[in-house]
Amino acid sequence: MKLSNDELNILAILEENHRISTETIAMQLNMTEENVHRTIKKLEEDKIIVSYPTLIDWNQIEGKETVVAMIDVKVTPQHGVGFDEIAERIYRYPEVNSVYLMSGTYDLSVTLEGKTLQEVSKFVSNKLSTIDNVISTTTHFILKKYKHDGVVIEGNDDDDKRMVVTP
Repeated sequence: MKLSNDELNILAILEENHRISTETIAMQLNMTEENVHRTIKKLEEDKIIVSYPTLIDWNQIEGKETVVAMIDVKVTPQHGVGFDEIAERIYRYPEVNSVYLMSGTYDLSVTLEGKTLQEVSKFVSNKLSTIDNVISTTTHFILKKYKHDGVVIEGNDDDDKRMVVTP
């Protein structure tokens, strides 16, 4: 889909700060607030704007700590549908945050969260590995986040963590 310069500019601003007001966007782009609002609504309806994420460091909240795993999955693609059907079976699990088709040694990259290492291990051994056409998996656990979705998570000790948006 080809977008206008105004649409592209609005997307760039929203990607930088999704909480910015339509009034501020209108002033920055010399547009009416109504036109900005209408454009954003259209971009949402067209599924170009998919969501407005909020990054929360759950590990700082007592009782909400999580274990994040990135799992490399090697599969045999199915005739007529390739990797799509297997990817869909995987992303339907509620614990799965993301699934990507990859180039290289592994075919799919799966990211998921659990409360414990054992919970993630159970998912891999009881659910993921048992899917037809899954040949192998390699699980990597995230030990520490330094930057996520363009946001630097600063501070090396628990008392000095703060999130800083980098330009």
